[in-house]
Amino acid sequence: MRHLAANFVALDFETADNGRDSACAIGLVRVSAGHIVKRVYHLIRPPRPRVWFSHIHGLSWQDVKDQPTFAQLWPQLAAEFMDIEFIAAHNASFDRGVLNACCLAAGVQAPILPYTCTVQLARQVWNIRPTKLSDVCQFLQIPLQHHHAASDAEACARIVIAAQQSYAS
Repeated sequence: MRHLAANFVALDFETADNGRDSACAIGLVRVSAGHIVKRVYHLIRPPRPRVWFSHIHGLSWQDVKDQPTFAQLWPQLAAEFMDIEFIAAHNASFDRGVLNACCLAAGVQAPILPYTCTVQLARQVWNIRPTKLSDVCQFLQIPLQHHHAASDAEACARIVIAAQQSYAS
């Protein structure tokens, strides 16, 4: 486990359709020395005018059609990945895939950083099963508005912080 002084970003995407490049919301929470120091949330205009997963995250095409594209947001977002040691996400392979696909579609380099998966972390540190984000948050008493990218990202940050504190004690 990375030490308590680690600087990292917790990341969560909501997607519009089955394409990994279809991000329609992003939440980023920056952590420094075990403390949340910044929260970032953006709606994103996905590359196709369809939002199939409204029933999950509550976003519709009306919500995102006038928002910036990922490529337009990237200059702001890229700065959040500077001077960190890793990226944390719940089911990290999904969010890594979305970030990589969105960066590829935008013609920009995705951050080359290791990922910490909070699903695996919850299993290793507390032996939590099942490890859906809502289950882990309930176990750790972390507030959660599930499938809102900002809330999910903050929950991931708090899971990593809790795990770091567990290892430190």
